[in-house]
Amino acid sequence: MTESKMIEKNITLEEGKKIYFASDFHLGTPNSKDSLKRERKIIKWLNSIEDNAQAIFLLGDIFDFWYEYKRAIPKGFIRFQGKLAELTDKGIPVILFTGNHDMWMYDYFPKELNIPVYKDPLVIKINNKTFLLGHGDGLGPGDKTYKLLKKYIFRSKICKWAFDRLHPNIGIGIATAWSRSSKSRNMKKGEDEFMGYEKEWLYQYCNAEEKKNHHDFYVFGHRHLPLDLEINKNSRYINLGEWLNYFTYGEFDGEEMHLHTFEKEKTGIKLSE
Repeated sequence: MTESKMIEKNITLEEGKKIYFASDFHLGTPNSKDSLKRERKIIKWLNSIEDNAQAIFLLGDIFDFWYEYKRAIPKGFIRFQGKLAELTDKGIPVILFTGNHDMWMYDYFPKELNIPVYKDPLVIKINNKTFLLGHGDGLGPGDKTYKLLKKYIFRSKICKWAFDRLHPNIGIGIATAWSRSSKSRNMKKGEDEFMGYEKEWLYQYCNAEEKKNHHDFYVFGHRHLPLDLEINKNSRYINLGEWLNYFTYGEFDGEEMHLHTFEKEKTGIKLSE
């Protein structure tokens, strides 16, 4: 890969167990009341899958904003964090990726909740299937401004040092206001539509990667639209959607990967030609 460091992991799926994937909960937006309602729904989903979950991958933008000071984190989301602690205490691995809204995660989740945090795409092999996982921001063609900001500002040690000097009331307040100005605050179901293979930049990224190294499944978030697209006969790009409107998640049973909608009649969302 040319845009990020590659990390590889292997998982052998036990009989009757499954791997679950979700992203873009955006906890914290648009307000505390609606966020709490969504938080409770996410916990209900986690309760529903924990008996057969061998591992749970959360692929970024779990929080609409997150910044860790050395001794302070954003207030709220305690029910969700408690549920994650319960899962890891039971021996169910939870793997967390940062997104463009919550990229400032450091050692809080690893130390307090035993949850590893990845900032770059991850390659895992589950049984005989290979996955490339990540949030998806800054990948593929275009969006040069964001890529420069991510490289030289958002991930800059100097910028982080400077931001750490701000009192949390000021720093978190500024960053929360910026985060809530994004489209996730006002996004409505149906506003994001499939743009065609040539304009779907994450699809283009997956297609380019597949020409270099084969992966059975490319699984990302960020796009906010549930997608299940064929790269070729042996490879698929799956976007997990979001939990503001779609409430979609991925499920892998050792052979097949499917998108499902929690507490909705429609399951297995698939877009194709």
